[in-house]
Formats: sequence, structure tokens, C-alpha cells
Amino acid sequence: MIVLLFHQTTSLSFNRPKFCPLATWNSTAQTFADSSTVGKDPSSVFVDTDNTVYVGEPQHDCVQVWPQGNSNSTRTISNGLKDPQAIFVTSNGDIYIDNGSNNHRVDKWTLNATTSTTALTVTDTCYGLFVDKNNFLFCSNGPALHQVIKKSLNYNATNSTLVAGIGTPGTTAYALDQPRGIFVDDNINLYVADRQNNRIQLFKNGQKNATTVAGTGALAPGNITLNHPTGVLLDGDGYLFIVDSDNARIIASGPLGFRCIIACSNSGGPLSTQLHHPYSMSFDRYGNIFIADQDNRRIQKFLLSNNSCYEATTHQTQLTTDSINITTNNVTTTSLKPTTSNMVISNQSCFPPGIILIPSTSSLTSPMQFQR
Repeated sequence: MIVLLFHQTTSLSFNRPKFCPLATWNSTAQTFADSSTVGKDPSSVFVDTDNTVYVGEPQHDCVQVWPQGNSNSTRTISNGLKDPQAIFVTSNGDIYIDNGSNNHRVDKWTLNATTSTTALTVTDTCYGLFVDKNNFLFCSNGPALHQVIKKSLNYNATNSTLVAGIGTPGTTAYALDQPRGIFVDDNINLYVADRQNNRIQLFKNGQKNATTVAGTGALAPGNITLNHPTGVLLDGDGYLFIVDSDNARIIASGPLGFRCIIACSNSGGPLSTQLHHPYSMSFDRYGNIFIADQDNRRIQKFLLSNNSCYEATTHQTQLTTDSINITTNNVTTTSLKPTTSNMVISNQSCFPPGIILIPSTSSLTSPMQFQR
């Protein structure tokens, strides 16, 4: 049996699919939007749980919006924007957009609004934005500040709080150097793409000292070398997905360690199998990956091609099983029964068949039956 996993928490505004350890994506991308649409150096891409795609376009000083199924943008947000670098959309449809480089703020756009309100006052660009489950807005602030700040979106709070970094570049566990993409998990742990330090930093909730979980200085088994990472996401099982910008590839972690999953030729370029200084990424609800392929001036979509888990594999997978003991004429056997909650069953790909015991009345003339 082949089991495809696409479970995620429904209250999230973004997609966190579950993947099997050896999930693969098509090596050839579809171009979702090219330079004629997104201009030079598209910075950010965000896909919400309705599969609406949002793209930040610094050259055009705008954010464009594509609802699911639309090949053309149906909304352009531009009033007062200058050089937007980051986007985050909440589950109620509020859109938070970096407007820091010239206008020193993060703008909040409600659904179908024509003007924005100020959500956060900053002194420089927010290269990453995130709203956590407690309604705190996080901003990775730079290029001169080397820090992550946050502010409550409740109670009309006016002041922001330093969460990570010290305001100057550094390589220690409590310092950052040109932080870019950020991600906050359900436990309010903060992950930071620490660009110039070539590492991904994990700041546990309330702590100023980080643990390096990937890249330079990481102690994790199977660590991987990063070159100016600019984006970091977690999937539904808490595994890392990293935009390894100057290596022009996408990296994923899993129970088997780190591996390259997209653009793994070790050379950046313009081909549909390549990236050139990718900046950010986002999952859609089906596990496909959208990438802001910055120097190629396009948004690329890589389709999930294989997310199958074989029922009887012995290595660690996301497949959950219930053990059922069956006794027949004093012979006890155990079979694996896949649980079907939060799963999509498909026959799109196959593995070599295994042997499954089919209990029946066992005797000398009618022994235990087998089914391949």
C-alpha cells in the first residue's frame, strides 16, 4: 500500500505538509511568473492554505496576488510601498508587507483594502516577517542592525522587543550577521537564516543564545555546508527546508540527515532545472514548492513527484501503524494496519511488493495463507 501524507494544522495560514523521508520533487520547474510580470529580483513568495500566491516585487514597489487557479494576478498592492522584501499573510487574510528601507515601517493590509495601516515601526528593512500563534509580529531587521525583533499585534502595543542578535554583526551564539528568512514554530522557538555566518540558528523561546542546527558550527549528524542561506521553513514534522542561496539549491533535513532536493547540479543558471540566487520559498497545500528565483527574475514551481511511504518499511517514516495480534490454533501473528487519518491514499507510484499474512483457519490441509 502507498500512503501519501498531507496533514497540517488547519489554524495555520501557511502550509506545513508532511513528507516521507525520501520524498522527491520534479527536477524541472514550471515558471509560475517571469520577469515580464515580477520584474527584477523578486524577493518573497508566500502561499496560503487556500493556495493563493503572494509575490513581493521590489522593482515594481508592489505585491501581486494570484488566487488558486488564476494564471494572472487579480490584485496589486502598491499604495505607499517601496522596495518590499518580505510578506506574511495571516489566517484572517491580513497581509503584512515590509516597507522599511525608505518608509521605516511594516504595513498591514486587510482583505480588499486600498490603504494600509502601520503594524510596526522600524529603522531599516525587514528581510523576514512572521506572525506567531500568539499574534506577535517578528521582523529580521537589517542590513545594519543584525537582529530579530517582535511586537504584539494585540492591545495596540507600540513598542517592539529584541528577540535575537545584539545589533552588531558577530559569530557567537547570541549574535547574527545579516539575518534573512525567519520561522517561528508552535513552541515559539525562532529559526533564523543567519546569512553571512552560513548557518541556521535556533533560538528557543525566551533564550538569547542560539543552537546552530545547520551549516557552520552545527553538531548535528550529517550536517551540510551552506553558502549565504536566505530562507528557512519547517514541514509538518519539524524538519528543516533551507534556501541555500549562493549554492543555488534547496536543502531539506529528515530522519536520514540533510540532502539537496532541488537544483542539485552545484551550479546556478537559467535552465528550468537550475536556480540563481534563490531568495525565499513556500509550500502549497499539495507539497509543491514555490521559489523566488531572484537573479533569474522569476517565480518557479517545483511539483512534488513522489511522497509515498511503503507500508512495511523498517526505517523511520511518518507512517503510523497499529499492531494487531491475531491467534489462530495457538499460532500468533502480527500484521501492520496503516491508520488512515490525515492521509491521502494513492496508487501513483509503487515499491517492490512485500509479504502480508492473511489469517484464516489454519490446519494441515489449510495452512496460513500469504498475499503479495
